[in-house]
Amino acid sequence: MQMRFYVFALCMIAMLLPMGGRAQKNVKPFVVPELKEWKGAEGHFLPSQQTRIVWQGTDPASEQVARQLAADYETLFGVKLPVVQGKAGKGDILLRLASDKQLGEEGYRMKIADRVTMTAYQKRGLFWATRTLLQLAEQQEGQSLPKGEIRDLPEYPIRGFMIDCGRKYIPISFLRDYVRILSYYKMNTFQIHLNDNGFKQFFNHDWSQTYAAFRLQSDTYPGLAAPDGHYSKQEFVDLQLLADSLGVEIIPEIDVPAHSLAFTHYCPEIGSQEYGMDHLDLFKPQTYQFVDALFKEYLEGDQPVFRGKRVHIGTDEYSNKKKEVVEKFRAFTDHYIRLVESYGKQACVWGALTHAKGDTPVKSDNVLMSAWYNGYAEPREMMKQGYQLLSVPDDDLYIVPATGYYNDYLNSRRLYEGWTPAHIGKELFEEQHPQISGGMFAVWNDHCGNGITVKDIHYRTLPAVQTLAVKMWTGQHTSLPYDSFERSVGLLSEAPGIQVVGRAKQPGYILQLADLLPGQTTGVKEIGYRYRVEFELDPVCEEKGTLLFSSPDAQFYLSDPIEGKMGFVREGYLNNFNYYVREGKRVKVTVAGDQESTSLYIDGELREKMAPQRRWFNSGKDSINYMRTLVFPLQQAGRFKSKVKNLKVHGE
Repeated sequence: MQMRFYVFALCMIAMLLPMGGRAQKNVKPFVVPELKEWKGAEGHFLPSQQTRIVWQGTDPASEQVARQLAADYETLFGVKLPVVQGKAGKGDILLRLASDKQLGEEGYRMKIADRVTMTAYQKRGLFWATRTLLQLAEQQEGQSLPKGEIRDLPEYPIRGFMIDCGRKYIPISFLRDYVRILSYYKMNTFQIHLNDNGFKQFFNHDWSQTYAAFRLQSDTYPGLAAPDGHYSKQEFVDLQLLADSLGVEIIPEIDVPAHSLAFTHYCPEIGSQEYGMDHLDLFKPQTYQFVDALFKEYLEGDQPVFRGKRVHIGTDEYSNKKKEVVEKFRAFTDHYIRLVESYGKQACVWGALTHAKGDTPVKSDNVLMSAWYNGYAEPREMMKQGYQLLSVPDDDLYIVPATGYYNDYLNSRRLYEGWTPAHIGKELFEEQHPQISGGMFAVWNDHCGNGITVKDIHYRTLPAVQTLAVKMWTGQHTSLPYDSFERSVGLLSEAPGIQVVGRAKQPGYILQLADLLPGQTTGVKEIGYRYRVEFELDPVCEEKGTLLFSSPDAQFYLSDPIEGKMGFVREGYLNNFNYYVREGKRVKVTVAGDQESTSLYIDGELREKMAPQRRWFNSGKDSINYMRTLVFPLQQAGRFKSKVKNLKVHGE
């Protein structure tokens, strides 16, 4: 009896041990956007020195994607994987196009086993698979990948971001960085708003003094492009080619017939005397001649400047005070839709045809309308008329930095938990409605000269990109709670090789030097918001213009070039503290900065906090917030005479 009990116990233990020791199947891993389908397996794939990136087939698209993956892998991890054509073996990463039409243009499959196999029906889907692989790899030690199977494809075909380059010059380098950022999160559309103007109440109520800019080189109208910053045709073409190679479409926008002060500054006779010089005069033939020639310059030829399949013609916020003006506006809109189409492009417009309701027909077939405010374009009515809609609801998805209206930052939690492109203002449509092509968020730089930099813009837009990438790809199928998403997204890079925000990878000191020598290169470019830069200064009187530190984006002065005070310059804005470096005893200097302010401490005492500064116009009737933030430059020390010791740079 005892023996039988002993044998029974041994059997039970033998049965239970495998259960307790059995490897668990991998849970769905974190990537942005969230994977639509995941089937977990056991264990991990660990790349080795023998791992290759293998592409199959005869389509050069597979090779292009494979080589881009290899380049990005080396950038992220410092490991160079060979790219070969042929048969994949154990430990390899395989890419190939397959005949799975259900995946569509952007879907892909990935099987992670003893090798990684990525398949897609088209090139863009195969490329998106590589973004998933890179994100998985950068979260694990040794770039290991959890074994399992993925099937992933988007809910909405257009997932985008629009940036206003008209009222604030956005350097081409920043646009190129943003192409890479959007691509890393499978955001496939980047709209470049090429012209706009400020509000005349901030310019003495004088249109002739009001800031306006068009940002693209024009040979048809020499001198039209803004002298304070514009893109050459070749730069813009190269931007589009880069974007196309990374799965992103550039939509160029020339905004007419409102927001057009840059054109009437150049050619005053086409401006409206009745509705303001930011309006083109729709009753003058010269207006059409001017705008026709401008679009033609960028659309004609076998290799036009505008390379993509879509072009945006603006058409928003024009006066609707008179019926005859409304009808002229509708005719103007129809004319430029058809003009763009005559060059083989799809026309995009801002929704305005409820605001401009009238009798003149406006083409709707194959026209993409940005549904931004339901009072201007009631979405259900626009659908009845036949328009494809892009969900860009202003209250939800407009960022207007530091103005006090719309959003300074998007409400990422609310968007993540409740929004999809099926939400247009207060209207809610069925998910994947056939007339909703997707969504887009926008940055508008309304207040010209308000001190906002591209670093400030990026600080606002990166969380929006990451959040909306999820909602436009997965729709309502998001399973991860927002708090978990917010924690996990910080583990990801902005994109391979991109670090625009300048944040420390981990909280703590990112740079410490016992002595900072004049002209020294530190190896650290900059430190982003929520930083503290501390150093001891044995001061001597410095000449005006003496730098402490510089980087490509900013300069910090021990003695600024105008008044000789401690201060900084970024993007042409000079800000100085009310503090002079004077010869005398050693002082401890601390500069602290966040997304709202920059502060100076001397010997632990706050000397000045540069918070947003209210600047008033029109005898106190109007005002803007002037921002004085600084992403602190660290790349190279200046040629100072003072001694700088015990430098410590701390980031959060």
